[in-house]
Amino acid sequence: MRLIVKDLTKKFDQKQVLTDINFTFEQGKIYGLLGRNGAGKTTFFNCLNKDILFDSGTFLLEDESQKEVTLSDIGYVLSTPNVPEFLTGREFLKFFLEINQKEIKDLKSIDEYFDFMHIEVEDRDKLLKDYSYGMKNKMQMLVNIIANPKILLLDEPLTSLDVVVAEEMKQMLKSIKKDHIIIFSTHIMELALSLCDEIVILNHGKLEEIDRNNISDKEMKDKIIGALTEEE
Repeated sequence: MRLIVKDLTKKFDQKQVLTDINFTFEQGKIYGLLGRNGAGKTTFFNCLNKDILFDSGTFLLEDESQKEVTLSDIGYVLSTPNVPEFLTGREFLKFFLEINQKEIKDLKSIDEYFDFMHIEVEDRDKLLKDYSYGMKNKMQMLVNIIANPKILLLDEPLTSLDVVVAEEMKQMLKSIKKDHIIIFSTHIMELALSLCDEIVILNHGKLEEIDRNNISDKEMKDKIIGALTEEE
């Protein structure tokens, strides 16, 4: 399975954010989407998720056949967790499973899903408003994974997590990547290098992939830093 981006362009007023992007993402890999703050990483995600209109371009999903990407193909984990804080973790998960049960493959019990996401037993019946930032992030990630989208967009989801939770999330993403196209945006180079199979830089509105096989660690870091610090 492949996600093919063709001729994507987006401008805000006179500022060109995305410029004629052509790129292919493949199933089974985690792509690190690197760029300075304001480079357009979230704009790229919002175009793909159809949250904003783009000026031109096409997103195609190629498997046995080729079709335009639809919202049902995409899971989008926002940088700031968005969960219903008036529900408990269990109530939220129960509600999500009930309304989506016809679409969910290999449906598991609520506690099996909690176990998978390393959410402790004593936290499962707490109100989501009393969850830590990291736990809310886990719940947001969990419902997106249960929905089993072909494309999983992660907008800086680990940036504000403590070391233990971030490591749990990294291992979880590695365990599910074979079934998905995962694009992970970040401005933290070391995080991208430790988690991602491929590194893609968004710079001057263009996507550029860095070949990890033909470049030393130092050369790669120098190239990334150069792109991330280059003047607009």
